[in-house]
Amino acid sequence: MSYKIFIYTALPCEAKPLVEHFKLKKRLDVQAFAVYEHDRLYLTVTGVGKNAMAAGVAYTQALFNGVENPILINIGIAGHRDYALGDLYLVDKIIDADSHKSYYPPLIAKALCPSCAIQTASKPQLDYHHADLCDMEASAFYEIATRFTTGELVQCLKVISDNQQSPANLINAKQVSLLIAAQLATIEAVINQVVVLTELLLTPDTPLFEQLSQQYHFTVSAKMQLKALLARWAVLTDNQPLPINEAQLHNGKEVLRWLEQQHAKLAVFL
Repeated sequence: MSYKIFIYTALPCEAKPLVEHFKLKKRLDVQAFAVYEHDRLYLTVTGVGKNAMAAGVAYTQALFNGVENPILINIGIAGHRDYALGDLYLVDKIIDADSHKSYYPPLIAKALCPSCAIQTASKPQLDYHHADLCDMEASAFYEIATRFTTGELVQCLKVISDNQQSPANLINAKQVSLLIAAQLATIEAVINQVVVLTELLLTPDTPLFEQLSQQYHFTVSAKMQLKALLARWAVLTDNQPLPINEAQLHNGKEVLRWLEQQHAKLAVFL
């Protein structure tokens, strides 16, 4: 199967353990951002903040234009009021603290680490006044990344770097690299889960996909969403059959809504 994985970090110290672990080499012909690659994996260091992250994602995807269903993952540090330093979280809700927009990265597989919401702000959040993670890039990453691939293949992984007992002004680059290095095994396992989903998206259409596509009208983007939902169900349930009743569904939008509801119910039991 042909797939490509794009990792985005804001800081060089976040990227360092990933570059070493995946044996990435820096692209000397790329000047706008630090871009590293090896085999099917690419890593871009974007710089801090929403504007820098958005520019880095857009630039890299333009640089490697034409990739079908690319995997895009934001890996970096985040603060939290109470969580222990070094803990890893998969982001399941992103709130932009400035625009108040919310995004919901889909559940892709059985949990390898806890999940949590994150609030992204333009300035460092030093008072830990809410119960979510906090960072400065996730909302921009997700908003731009989902323009290039289906939402299931866009994920954020955050390692806790600061809390009330150890605030953000105490963070240093060496510590950040060590915190991320300690979570490399789980980070790689999560990436592999997304790869499995990607391989399902790139396989020939399943009989159920063909059946639903013929029975209901879907736009091109809705067909991609349908295939992604069916692939995600296969990953999450080890290919259990879907209890679908076509007689109760009247159009493509209802089919997609019903599939989302089944995934929501499934999430409760994972």
